[in-house]
Amino acid sequence: MSTGVRRPARGVTALHGGRTWRPGPYVVFGGLFWLVMTLAYWRVPLCCDAGQHAAVVERLKADLLHPAHPMADLPGAGSPYYSPYAVAQGALARLAGLSGWEAVRLAGPVNLAVLLTGIGRFVRTLTPRPWAPVLAVLFMTLLWGTERVLWSGYLGLMSMTTNLGYPSAFAIGLTFWAWAMTGTHARGAWAGRGVRGWRGARAWRGYAGLGVLYGLIVLVHPITAVASLTGAVAIVAAWQRSWRGPVVGRWALTGAVALTVAVAWPYYDVLALPGNTGVDAIHRRLYEHMGGHFWLALLGVPALWARARRVGGDGHWWRAGRDPLVLMFALECLVVAYGWTSGHYTYGRILGLTAVPPQFALAVELAAPRPWGWPRRALGAAAAAGACVGFLAQAGAVVPRSLDPVGFAQPPQWPGYGWAARHIRPGEVVITDGYYAGHAIAGYGPNLVAPAWPDPALDERERARRLAAVRAYLAPASTRTERTAIARRYHVRWLLLTRWRKVPEEAVVVDRNRRTGEVLARLGAARG
Repeated sequence: MSTGVRRPARGVTALHGGRTWRPGPYVVFGGLFWLVMTLAYWRVPLCCDAGQHAAVVERLKADLLHPAHPMADLPGAGSPYYSPYAVAQGALARLAGLSGWEAVRLAGPVNLAVLLTGIGRFVRTLTPRPWAPVLAVLFMTLLWGTERVLWSGYLGLMSMTTNLGYPSAFAIGLTFWAWAMTGTHARGAWAGRGVRGWRGARAWRGYAGLGVLYGLIVLVHPITAVASLTGAVAIVAAWQRSWRGPVVGRWALTGAVALTVAVAWPYYDVLALPGNTGVDAIHRRLYEHMGGHFWLALLGVPALWARARRVGGDGHWWRAGRDPLVLMFALECLVVAYGWTSGHYTYGRILGLTAVPPQFALAVELAAPRPWGWPRRALGAAAAAGACVGFLAQAGAVVPRSLDPVGFAQPPQWPGYGWAARHIRPGEVVITDGYYAGHAIAGYGPNLVAPAWPDPALDERERARRLAAVRAYLAPASTRTERTAIARRYHVRWLLLTRWRKVPEEAVVVDRNRRTGEVLARLGAARG
């Protein structure tokens, strides 16, 4: 017979009245994904743009307030690489004694954590379905194309193995957090909390804080901010139902704070970037290979179509703009189209986030509880097939060669240049004819005559002259007098040459890399 007395819970369950906490699907699978991708990122040698970002950290370690140019023996004032993200990295590296390469390597799991938590938060504003964030991560990393793309800001499995430590990954993670907060505000999450919550200082502080977040995204990675702000406009336009009273003022406050944060940053002028065309030519390739890079993402377009039909199902198709993913996709496609028609191909960099609306719409659609009708079953089968194709195209990112029975394409395996850097003092100038060396050596502290990447801190005409000087120095027909004049003009101290290049007679070989055959030689006469 029951006594009517509830027995006290024992052990850890006593803290919850006898109930145990069970992690949801996203906590479990998101945590596993974080672990797998962190290990995949750490097993691959840093490559591509990592040398640039490591160089930025090295310059900030040397002088946090007035860093030199990331890759050249020049002032660095005006370089957008000196963002709040980079300054924080530089300060941490200085305090902890980390090298630039170590700082970039350690940033990968941190950026991935920001990204995954931001995705979870944003998807929860779209739907309460517990499996939707899991599918969102799955589709975001697999539904791209079958041509390898390693651009920063692109979040396929293969790209993640190279760019998780870049500022773009951090900025995209912040973007998902900002979109989630924007959706919360636009839907009137302050409503129902009384006059003090809805109209008082608390609400205004929330909108101001959102402006700080968007301003930070602009500074960390300006091109990501284009997609971030476009998505914010789509979310507000879709979900903000009332524009009465102080609503306009609150969103104006968000925009004003974002602008203030961006323009107040002392390291570079963010307003000068939209007119800079130095990197447009590089990004033309994004448009030329768009089909091979993104065709699997089109599997999410039917899900966007279904969302648009549900919103505008009464025949008023203009109401399709009330769905944030539909409107976000439309606006971002317009930005991409503007980049193509105007010749400002840099806007093509937002293609990585342009794929998010169809990918996430597909995730929300397939997270619906069963039973499914035949359209959803067909969509699920197509998505499963597409995910398999996408995985096979990128499997080398997470399957090491030693465990690979098929021979998947592997991430790039760039050589390291620590062997050369140990002879070169930080700040000394190097001439190199190697592609890998030209992109990596500055990350150890040395400078190049001609930086590998355009930078607003260095006029493109001057960079072109420096590139011409390097070509003239390395030309087989160059004379010792001509080479000495170039070396003195740019204070060249070292040569880092591929095995096909003859070492000039005035240089002394100091070291050689057995793996690549590259040679490090010193120019004694160039000192001073």
